[in-house]
Amino acid sequence: MTGTIRSSAEIDPRRKRILFRCWHRGIREMDLVLGAFADAEIATLSEAELDELERIMAEEDNDLVKWVTGEKPVPEEFRRGLFPRIAAYRPDFSPLFKDDRA
Repeated sequence: MTGTIRSSAEIDPRRKRILFRCWHRGIREMDLVLGAFADAEIATLSEAELDELERIMAEEDNDLVKWVTGEKPVPEEFRRGLFPRIAAYRPDFSPLFKDDRA
C-alpha cells in the first residue's frame, strides 16, 4: 500500500480493507491524514469505531480536507467521537528527519 508502514498480514479482513481504503482516497492529503491514522490505530479500534471510520470515509475528500484544516466547520455528527482524533493525529516523522551530524 502506498505510504503505509504497517503490515496488514496480522489484521482481520475488515481492518485490511479499511486500511487499504484509508491509503487510497483519491487525493493525497486525505491519504496521508487517514492512512497515517489508520496505520497507528487500526489494530485497536473497536467495532463501533470501525463503523464510525467507515462513515467518515464515505464523506467527500474535499469536505474532509476542509474540516481537518479548519477551512470549513466540522458537521455536528462528526464533532465528537473518532473524527477529532483523526484531525488531531500527528505522525512521528522524527525517524525521517534524523540529524546524522549529532
